Formats: sequence, structure tokens, C-alpha cells
Amino acid sequence: MMASHIVKPDTRNCKRPRELEPQMPDSPQLSSLGKSDSSFLESSGLFYKESLEKDLNGDMSKEINLMLSTYAKILSTMESTHQKKATFGKRERLPCIAPLLTTVEETPQMVSARVRGHFPKWLSGYLLRIGPGKFEFGKDKYNHWFDGMALLHQFRIEKGTVTYRSKFLQSDTYKANSVHDRIVISEFGTLALPDPCKNVFERFMSKFELPAITDNTNVNYVRYKGDYYVSTETNFMNKVDIKTLEKTEKVDWSKFIAVNGATAHPHYDPDGTAYNMGNSYGLHGSCYNIIRVPPENVDLGETIHGAQVICSIASAERMKPSYYHSFGMTRNYIIFIEQPLKMNLWKIVTSRIRGKAFSSGISWEPQYNTRFHVVDKHTGQLLPGMYYSKPFVTFHQINAFEDQGCVVIDLCCQDDGRSLEVYQLQNLRKAGEGLDQVYNSVGRSFPRRFVLPLHVSLNDPEGENLSPLSYSSASAVKQADGKIWCSYENLHPEDLEEEGGVEFPQINYGQFSGKKYRFFYGCGFRHLVGDSLIKVDVVNKTLTIWREDGFYPSEPVFVPAPGTSEEDGGVILSAVITPDQYCLSVLE
Repeated sequence: MMASHIVKPDTRNCKRPRELEPQMPDSPQLSSLGKSDSSFLESSGLFYKESLEKDLNGDMSKEINLMLSTYAKILSTMESTHQKKATFGKRERLPCIAPLLTTVEETPQMVSARVRGHFPKWLSGYLLRIGPGKFEFGKDKYNHWFDGMALLHQFRIEKGTVTYRSKFLQSDTYKANSVHDRIVISEFGTLALPDPCKNVFERFMSKFELPAITDNTNVNYVRYKGDYYVSTETNFMNKVDIKTLEKTEKVDWSKFIAVNGATAHPHYDPDGTAYNMGNSYGLHGSCYNIIRVPPENVDLGETIHGAQVICSIASAERMKPSYYHSFGMTRNYIIFIEQPLKMNLWKIVTSRIRGKAFSSGISWEPQYNTRFHVVDKHTGQLLPGMYYSKPFVTFHQINAFEDQGCVVIDLCCQDDGRSLEVYQLQNLRKAGEGLDQVYNSVGRSFPRRFVLPLHVSLNDPEGENLSPLSYSSASAVKQADGKIWCSYENLHPEDLEEEGGVEFPQINYGQFSGKKYRFFYGCGFRHLVGDSLIKVDVVNKTLTIWREDGFYPSEPVFVPAPGTSEEDGGVILSAVITPDQYCLSVLE
């Protein structure tokens, strides 16, 4: 195995960007844990292949280490254990990562990287990333990893050379904070304080004003109708020129459809039609809405014109809808997971009066089970099946497909949904025993498969497994009340527990999204941030792992080699960071 590196000559402190994760066929495969990027941060990315006229998008970190890697063959086979509890040992003496969580300067002018070794000659184009890059204004400091100001990164790969530049997104939030030299607009984990120049009465009354919504879209690159946007989970997106990294337009979802926000992880049909989900809140309660955006612009000035809500699903609790970061999609269905990670709307609306951040309104409530909703994406019809499972939380789906009258959905799952609280910057910057305690309190994420039979009738027997899939131990059992109780299959060997689980899953999206597949790639978490890259064979349940001490890779993005039909024929790209250098690594 050979390793090559491209090192950016500037050795200023690096910061880890957030990780993200939507994906699209023959276009950017985007990804990340959005503003809620839960126990991790999602940095978003895009790879635009000029020579192949393809792009890929991926949830990655903001630091500047790229890793391109061809894949070794899986060497061993291990049995998975069905329904085994996700256990893992405690870790001690974790290295401090505080240097990775500091404000960095932008690099608006292109700089050349130093190349050691080589990478595939066919790899040519732009790798784009976005993540938090600034954590204070004046004396005001952000509290949460998801709050930092968006920093856009661009790597240009051409004829064996790599150049890099970065720019802060000129959002209205960034500009307002800069002008006032303080935090003016609240973020996920940080409440903006009243203007100190106002008198006591004015500051008191300002607590009763509706808070401004941030347009600090630091989660992911997404693509609609051929245009590129950076997105978060509010109602705002910012359209960007991917070659200059300049913002060209601010777009408000609520001006086109009746939603109060949308995820940063859309899915895409082969023709470019995009699907997303967003919530709406009204007098009759909360709804989860499935959004469809047509594939092409009619006029040059269009943004998301033509977007439609094709289905609305009522929340189980009017004032406490579930938080979700992504959703699943097959060729014919959208799969939405209503999980017991709840958003208390009353607490969120009154956060300013209570002197609390928005994040204080999100809570893990495991007294509720998790429910799967299945919607026909062509007709917008919600299927009548009532699918339930034990409580778990998921931030990223791996893939979903249809087989023998069932929807099969694979997810990265945690049994404890309190990880959002842990990713306060004060926790991430700890050292010694304090850091160990934080890490050991976080739930780990493991890949699991659920099977949802689509055609359940009144005549189907109770108490029997309705799944016809001989290759999966996942079960779907009809109960007396007509509900289908779903038990998962583990998609991993026990070795994965030693790696701290896996998150930020990516597949060969352009060729295998919505289809039966074999491989996915992700980050292992033996630290609070990813510290390894893992290839998972979900058929044989085996792992291939890359790790180097002191290197922290973000979500891998799969780039297929031209002309190959093999599912894993290609390379992966990952931004790999260290406290003192940026590098682009190639493993062969």
C-alpha cells in the first residue's frame, strides 16, 4: 500500500468543519449532519469532475486535508449478531483536539499545494467543502460546534496539481455580526444577547421580539435545477458560484412553498429531480412535508420555482415534532423516520424570553418508540402501514431499496439520542480526564437494516415475521393492533465496536442509490471527531480500516473511476486534518 500527500504550505491552526451528506447521481454527492449534526459536525462538500462532467457531494470537515484512496479487497469474513445491544469499552487518555476548534483566516487567493507521491490521472475538477470557521465576534463567543460562521473551501485538482482557496460566506448574519462586532443573530446553541447600547427597558422588551432566523448556511452543498447552494436546516439557502466561491443570491424556501425550513440532505432522481423534507407549523399542529423540485430551470433567473409539497404527515404530538436530519429514498418511495428526539416548539419560541438557546428545546424522550412512514413519491400517497421499532435516533441514512414487496432501509443508529448536548465547544476543547468523560458519555452509531413489508393485509397472521428476505435477519411482525413491529439486523462485525462505531456514511450514489448494494464508507469514532476511515461490506459484514495517529479524517466521498462497472471501483476523498498541517493523502 502506497501513501501520497499533498500538503498546503500554510501551517496556520486548522479547524474541523462540519460534516454533511445528501447525494446525487452524476452530480454533487453532498452530505453532513446538519445544524444538528448531532454528535458530530458535518462539513459539506462537493466534487465537480470536469473531465467526466460529474460531481459528487459529501459531508466533510472544514480543514484542509484531502485524502484520495483506492480500496483494498476485504480480507476476512465475520458473523454479525442480530439485535445485539450496542456496547463499547471506555477510552482513556484521548489527545486534546482544542487546536482543531479555533477560528481560522480565509485564504481568498489561490495557493499551490506541495505534492508528494501521486494520485489518479483521471481525477480532475473541484472539491468543495463548507464548515464553521469563525467562533467569535468581538467579546462574544459561540457555544456550540454547529454555530460557527460558514467558511467555503475549494480544492482544484488538475494534471497532477492541486490549488486551494477559502472564503467566508457573506451571509446577512456574517455581515451583521461583523458590523456590530458582536453576535447579533442567534444560532443553534448560542443565544444572541440584547444590544448593550440600549437602555435597560429596551433590552428587556427586546426579549419579547421574534428572533431573527440565521442564514449562516454552514452544513452542506446541495444542487437544485443545476444550480449550487449552501444549506442548513432553516428556511434560508445561499446560492453560490462554485468557481469564485461568491454568494450570488439568498433564497427563502417559505417564499415558494409553505414550509419553515428544509434539511441539508436532499435526494436526487437520475433526471435531476430533487426531493427534500421540511416542517411546517400552524394552528392545527406540526407537519412533516415532502418536497419535490423539478430538474431544470425554465428561465435563467429561476431558483427553486416549481417546488411542490407532495405529501404532509401530521406529527404524533402537535407541539413536539420529531427532529430529523435526513430521510431515505428508493426508486418509488420516500421513507421518513419519526424518532423520539423531540423539538418542544413552546420552548424554542420562548427561548429568548427564557434566556436559552434554541438547542434547549430539543430533548431525547425514549418513552416513545420510533416510527417509519412510507410515501409513494410519484403520487404523494402515504402508505397505510404502521411500522414501529424500539426507540433509536438516526442522523444519516446509508441507502434504501426495494426487494420482493419490501422497502429495505439501512441507517446509522444510536440507542441514546442525547449526543447533540455533548457537542458544546467547551466539551470538545477539554483535555485529560474531562475529555475522556465527555467521550465516554456519548452514544455510538452502528449500521442497522430494517425491512418494511409494503403489502400487509388484514389476513396476514399475527406474531409471524412478514419479511420474505432470506438474506436478512431483520424481522417485521404484525401485532394484534395491526402495527408492524420491526427488529433490525446489524450490518457490521463486532470489530466495529472497537472503532467507536461509524458515521457519515457514503455510497457509490450515482450508480447504487435506491438499489441493492454491497459497500459503504464512513468515519470511525474512537474520539469525539472521526479518527479513521472505514469501508463496510454489508453482505459479508467485514471492515477495511485506514488510520494514522494524530490524523482526523472527515466523511469520505466516493468518486467512481471512469469506465468501471464495479461498485467499489474508484477512490475516496476525505479532508484529513492535524493540529499543524493540511495534507492531501492518496492510498493505493
